[in-house]
Amino acid sequence: MRSLAAAFDPRNNAIGFLRWFLAFLVIFSHAGPIAGFYGGKDLGTQWSTEQSFGGVAVCGFFFLSGFLISRSKMGRTTTVRFFWHRFLRIFPGWFLALLVTAYAFAPLAWYQEKGTWAGFWTATSESPFTYFSNNFTLILRQLNIAGMGTSLPLYTDHGILDWNGSAWTLAFEFGAYILVAVLGVAGALSNRVAGGIVSGAIIALAMMQWLNLGNVASLLPLFGDFRALLLLAPFAWGILFNLYGDRVPIDDRLAVACALIAAYTYAKGGWLVLGQYAFCYVLIWFAIRIPIRRWDRYGDLSYGIYIIGWPLMLLATYFKLEDFGWIVYHAVVIVGVHVYAYLSWHLVERPAMALKNWTPRWVSRALERTHARRAKIGSAVGRTLVITPKAAR
Repeated sequence: MRSLAAAFDPRNNAIGFLRWFLAFLVIFSHAGPIAGFYGGKDLGTQWSTEQSFGGVAVCGFFFLSGFLISRSKMGRTTTVRFFWHRFLRIFPGWFLALLVTAYAFAPLAWYQEKGTWAGFWTATSESPFTYFSNNFTLILRQLNIAGMGTSLPLYTDHGILDWNGSAWTLAFEFGAYILVAVLGVAGALSNRVAGGIVSGAIIALAMMQWLNLGNVASLLPLFGDFRALLLLAPFAWGILFNLYGDRVPIDDRLAVACALIAAYTYAKGGWLVLGQYAFCYVLIWFAIRIPIRRWDRYGDLSYGIYIIGWPLMLLATYFKLEDFGWIVYHAVVIVGVHVYAYLSWHLVERPAMALKNWTPRWVSRALERTHARRAKIGSAVGRTLVITPKAAR
């Protein structure tokens, strides 16, 4: 029986497929409240009182991210370079999604609903011109544009006016990157006992939150938002899988048992306390054991699919596409998000990632001067250092 550390090949696994699949699980789940399918509810809540299929997918995203990102920080990457890489992976694609939403999707939806452009570009509240500036930091301060959407099922059934209801997870994702950076600087990723204690504490606090054991918010104000531990717990679980990869067996029987535990707790209760962690094991087992290789040969489309899925579904609802039925609605959305994600990857995301090793010229010169100065000092010390022979002492 091979361990995770021995079996995982970072260049030959099915994680690309899993992220693509999880992105679509989010889309199918959100089609309920956005377009009125599944009784107007998120897919999965018909069987579970704890989590939708979209929430299950986000759990998987954060677990895989915790596993992969902590691996990258354990390399020789400096903390500054680590954050630069993370910035390039998240923000360029996010910037594009904001601009496309504000200056393409929203005006099209407005014209479809009103039959005129009047009032959209001149909106004084929730202006399209402030949508980017209010949200580009990942802290979402403007959810809607020009007061739109009051006739859609998302508002009439749920009271929600939001052009991107999936994007709230991005700020928590970047917050998790900060956690990894802190662990790296503190040496907790090179000392797995320390890293394990921190990660285990996060998971324990999450369990306390779901079991209503004590007031976890009193320990840290961040935990006053239940979503923090909701997402940090699977992320921490991913870190543990990385730190203790030599102790995690990749076993088919264990995968079957974990799949049964995940399914049972999802339907009967206990998903957040136990089931999600069993589900995460199934994901990493699948990534290694199921030969879906080179899934990303046309690009890493999962991020683009995730961040544009909600806006595109909302736009489709303005055009009453749901009236043509579940199959037509989802077929159009699936094609649309693939086209968008492909263009986003090849025109924005991949070119941005090509800058991952870029260093500003002034920084390079400063580093060169520093290295030269250190070499000069070392040379001077070497010339003046006198070693007294042992016989002369």
